[in-house]
Amino acid sequence: MDTKIKILTAARLLFNDLGFSNVTIRMIASELQMSSGNLNYHFKTRDDILEALYFEMVQEFDKRVEQLGIQEISFQSIKRDMHLSMKRMVDYRFFWTDLYNLLRLNQSIKAHFEAVYLKRFEGYEFLMRYLTDKGLLREFEFSTERKFLIERMIGFSNTWLYNSSIYEIEINDKYLDHQTGNLLAMLYPYLTNLGKLEFKKVRSDYFY
Repeated sequence: MDTKIKILTAARLLFNDLGFSNVTIRMIASELQMSSGNLNYHFKTRDDILEALYFEMVQEFDKRVEQLGIQEISFQSIKRDMHLSMKRMVDYRFFWTDLYNLLRLNQSIKAHFEAVYLKRFEGYEFLMRYLTDKGLLREFEFSTERKFLIERMIGFSNTWLYNSSIYEIEINDKYLDHQTGNLLAMLYPYLTNLGKLEFKKVRSDYFY
C-alpha cells in the first residue's frame, strides 16, 4: 500500500476514535511505527492530512452528483444513493461530528464545502423536478416550499451523525438504515398518490 494512503487511513481511524483535535502527528506516526520526520515528508502538518482526507471523502459525493441525469431515477435508486452517502459519512465521521470547528480551521475546506452545498441544492432541485415530471411528486404550493424542503434535507444530512454522537448511539447497519429512511421519508408528505404507492414498495416496513 502507498505510504500516503497508509498515513491517511491511520489518521482517519484515529480521528474517528479520538477526535481531530486530540490526535497529533506523533500519534499517527506511532500508529504506523514510523518516525514523525518520515510522516512529515508526506504531510507537513496535521491540517494537510485533514485537507487530504476531506477531498478523499467528497470524491464519492461529487461522482453521485455528476451522475444525476445519466442514471435512471427511482425511489430504490434514491434510497441506495442516500444509504451509500451516509455510509461514506460514517467512514469519515470525525469530520461531521466536528463540522463547525473544522470548517473554521481550514479555509480551503470551507470554500469547497460551500460550493458543494450549492451542487447538493441543485441536485435536489433536479431530483424533485424529475419526480414531479413523472407524476410522483406534487406541485409545490408556494414559491419557497421546495427551497425549505431541500434546506431541511441537507440540514439533516449534515447533522445526523453529530446527533448520534451526542446521544452515544451505536452506528450499525440497522441505525444506518433507520437514518436513510428518515431522510427519504421527508419526501413522503409531498408525494402524489402514485408517488406514495412507489414509496411503499421500497419502505413497506413503514406501513401496517
